[in-house]
Amino acid sequence: MSDFTLVDPHGWEYDLHSIYSAYIGYFQQLGIPWYDRSWGHLFSSFEEFLAFSWPVITVTDAYTGRPHIVTRLTSIGAFLKMIKTRFGETLPQAPNILSITPFETTNRHLRTISDHASYKRLHATLPAIVLTALKARVRVGEAKVIQELWERRDKTFLAIDFEWNERNEKTCLEFGYAAVRCTLLQASGIWPPVPSKNYRKGHFIIGDYVDKVVNRHCPTYPWQYAFGDSQVISKLKLPEVIQAVISSLASPDSEVQANDLVLVAHGISGDLQRLEEMKIKIPHNVLILDTSVHERALYASGQRETMIDPRTNKERVSGSTLSLENLLRSFNWSDSNKGNANVGPVQTPLPNCVLHNAGNDALMTLFALQMLLEPTGTQVPVPKKSRNTRMGLALPPSPMTPPMPLTPEVMPVFFRGAGGLQLLRKSPTLSVMPNSRPTSAYDLSDELERVGLCTVTRTNSGELVANGRSILPRRPNS
Repeated sequence: MSDFTLVDPHGWEYDLHSIYSAYIGYFQQLGIPWYDRSWGHLFSSFEEFLAFSWPVITVTDAYTGRPHIVTRLTSIGAFLKMIKTRFGETLPQAPNILSITPFETTNRHLRTISDHASYKRLHATLPAIVLTALKARVRVGEAKVIQELWERRDKTFLAIDFEWNERNEKTCLEFGYAAVRCTLLQASGIWPPVPSKNYRKGHFIIGDYVDKVVNRHCPTYPWQYAFGDSQVISKLKLPEVIQAVISSLASPDSEVQANDLVLVAHGISGDLQRLEEMKIKIPHNVLILDTSVHERALYASGQRETMIDPRTNKERVSGSTLSLENLLRSFNWSDSNKGNANVGPVQTPLPNCVLHNAGNDALMTLFALQMLLEPTGTQVPVPKKSRNTRMGLALPPSPMTPPMPLTPEVMPVFFRGAGGLQLLRKSPTLSVMPNSRPTSAYDLSDELERVGLCTVTRTNSGELVANGRSILPRRPNS
C-alpha cells in the first residue's frame, strides 16, 4: 500500500472487483479467446489483474449502504492504455461495470493495490466502514436507514431526557428514560409495541435540588410524572443509575458491527453532553438517533404532510425543526382522509401528561419515534395513576394539557399551627406517596402522622384531634 494520502471521494465510483468481472463477462459474451492473446495473462486471475497497481479508496454506496473498494474512470483508461502500448491491441471499456455514488463526502485515504494480499487486508476493513457510515446516516436522520432499523425488529431503542438548571447546565434536576426491546417483543409475537405495556420506563428526581433549584424561563415539573412512580435519588447516585440502565440494554462494543442499542432523544446534543460530564461509558458502536433531526429530514423529503408552523402561523418551511410538543401535536392530523373533502381531519388523542418532566419527555419521545416509523396500529400511551404527587402542592399544568382538577390526591393540604393554617410540606425523605389513602378528601390523619407532625385521632363525631386540639372541622353531612 502507498503512503498516507487523502483524496476527495467525488469521482471514485467504479468497484474494482466489478471491473475484472465485467471484462470476463464481456469476453465470454463476444466469444473473445482472451487466453490466447498476448495480454491474456492480465485476466487469468483477479490477482494478476491487480498487478497493474490500482489506486483505490473505500466508501459506501449512498443508496444501498454497502461498502466498496473503488477506483476512478481515469484509472480504467490508464489500464487500457497500458495494454495498447505494451501489446498493441485496443480494448474497449467493458459494459456493466458496477458504478456507485459514494455516501462519504470527506477526504478518504488513498491506497494502491497491486496484489491479492493487500486487497484482502483492505477488504477486511469494509465492515468498519459500513459501521461508520451507518452511524453517520442515523445521526443525520436518513429516513430509509432508520426505517430499516425499525423494521428489522432486532434493536433496542432507548429514549432519554435530562432536565437541568438553566443557569448551570451541569446541574441535573431530573433524568427519565423509556426503552423498547424489539427483539424480545418479536420473539414473543408482540408487534407493534404497546407503549403502556411494552416500554420499560423510569423517572429519577435529584433530591439535592428538588424544590430548591427552580428554572424561571423554562419551568420543570418533577412531581408530574404520568406513567409511573418517580424515584428521588442523590446526585452522586445518578451516574450509577444511568450506567446501569445503558449496560442492561447494550451489547458488547465492536469495531465492525452496530450495537443492539439505539440511543434516542429529541435534541440529543445536550443529553450527550450531560452523559459525557458524568463519564457515562457508551459503546462506540451505539447508534445515536435524534427524533427532531429525523422528523426534519422526513418533512424536507416530502414524507410528511404540509403543516402550519406554530411559531409563525404560516406554512412550515423545509429545514425547520419542531419542538417535542409540536411534533406530538402534528400527529393529530391523519393522512387517511387526505384529499377527501367530505371527511374532516381525524384527531389522535394525546395522553394528558405534562412536558418538561424528564420521564414524560423520554416516553413521549419514544412514542413519537414509533409514530413516525409505524403509525398504523400504534397505541397512545395511557397515563398511570401515580403515587408520587407532591404532598401539599398542586403544580401548574403544562400549556399542552388542560388544567388538572384538584382531586384528593393533589389537593393542597393544610394543618393548623401556632400561626394559623400552614401549608404541609413534603418530608425530604419521602420519595413517593404511601400506598394507603385517606378515606376522604377531609381525612388527613394518615398524612399528618406519616410526616411526624403530630398524633391524630378521630372522635365519634368525625372530628380530627391532634394532641388534644381540633385541627379541622367535622366533615359536613352529604
